[in-house]
Formats: sequence, structure tokens, C-alpha cells
Amino acid sequence: MIDIILLIIILSVIYMIGSIIEKNHFKKLKKKEVEYIKLPAVGFGCKNWSSNKQIKDVGIVCGEAAIGCDYFKMFVSNLKSFFGGRLTSVESVLDRARREAIVRMKEKAKKIGANVIINVKIESTMLNECEQKNMLPQCLVIAYGTAIKYE
Repeated sequence: MIDIILLIIILSVIYMIGSIIEKNHFKKLKKKEVEYIKLPAVGFGCKNWSSNKQIKDVGIVCGEAAIGCDYFKMFVSNLKSFFGGRLTSVESVLDRARREAIVRMKEKAKKIGANVIINVKIESTMLNECEQKNMLPQCLVIAYGTAIKYE
């Protein structure tokens, strides 16, 4: 009985700490996304971006983000996967990693003075997919595209 109570206490503490960290990260992401809102990043090439403007410079920019799952999310996702259904606890990790990678890509594009990023691609993979019993899964997301600077 004491083991169950101890498990509940530990999971509760992990949940609270993980929630605080996740909420703070989402706040920081929102602030950065607002900062870079005027730098469009599109997943296709478009004639309208460059037809009436002289292109000064072109370059590849990328942003990477690796976000790890906490023990509580893994505990909940293991329970949900036993019964089936969406793993919403892990979806937030993927969302954070994707948004962070895009923000980092935009930061690099802004440093070189780009006006737009076209042909944006986003790739993701899970690292340590529970292959090692003592490691939690981590999500790696890479966003890359072609940064264009106009005169």
C-alpha cells in the first residue's frame, strides 16, 4: 500500500514540475513566434514572392530541436497505448519540438537578413524509442528551407 501511495506522490510531483516547464516553454515559444511573425515561412515556392523584386541572396537555413518526454507523460501514454487511442500527452512534446525548430530556423534567417523562407520542410524522428530501458524517448525535429533576401 505504501508503494502505491509513494508512486502516486512521485507521479504527482513529476506531473507538476513537467507542467510548469512545459507551460514556460510554450510561453517563450509564443513570444518568439510573435517576434518572427513578419518573416513568412512557406512550404512551397511562389512566383509572387520574387517576380517583382530583385533577389540579392539565397541560402539554406535550418533549425533543430530535441525535446524529451517526462516520466509522467510516458506513464500516461503507456496506459493509453494499452487501451488504444490518441497519445495526447506525447503530441504536446511533438508540437513543442516542431514550433521550436521553426522558430530557430527563422532566427537564423533573420540573422542573414532574409525576407522570406520558401520550400520549408519539417522532419521528425523519435530518439531512444525505449530501446534502452533507462532512457526516456526524445523527439528530434528539423525544419529547413530556402531563405531569400531581396534588395
